[in-house]
Amino acid sequence: MKIYTIGFTKKTAEQFFTKIKNNNIQVLVDVRLNNQSQLAGFAKEKDLAYFLREICDCQYRHEEIFAPTKKMLDDYKKGSGGWDEYVVEFNKLIASRNMSAYFREKYMQYDNVLLLCSEATPEKCHRRLLAECFAEDIKCQIIHL
Repeated sequence: MKIYTIGFTKKTAEQFFTKIKNNNIQVLVDVRLNNQSQLAGFAKEKDLAYFLREICDCQYRHEEIFAPTKKMLDDYKKGSGGWDEYVVEFNKLIASRNMSAYFREKYMQYDNVLLLCSEATPEKCHRRLLAECFAEDIKCQIIHL
């Protein structure tokens, strides 16, 4: 298995779907808390599920279990804590929700799984933290698109 990550901001729909198609992604796991925002453009839940199916022959799953809590997001966005504090809190959430076991149970049958969030790059995004945790657990490669 390979775990891919992608953010949709600062990408055109063409760039986004071409990356998914070219990497033979079988299932996109949406790890956002809110997947219905008007700011999401082509990445709103129903539109995204349709485009993935029609353009990329890819499944769509929204998994709120992998999303940070609203309080965590709000605190981070408001500057109540920096990235380092966010990492500590999110890693606690990963453990308390037993996310790794859930990921193994639901997604081990796929060769190419893509974790989606909104951040343009993975450096300061929880999708990277998830990918690192899952990859360590199942000993697989991470590729950031």
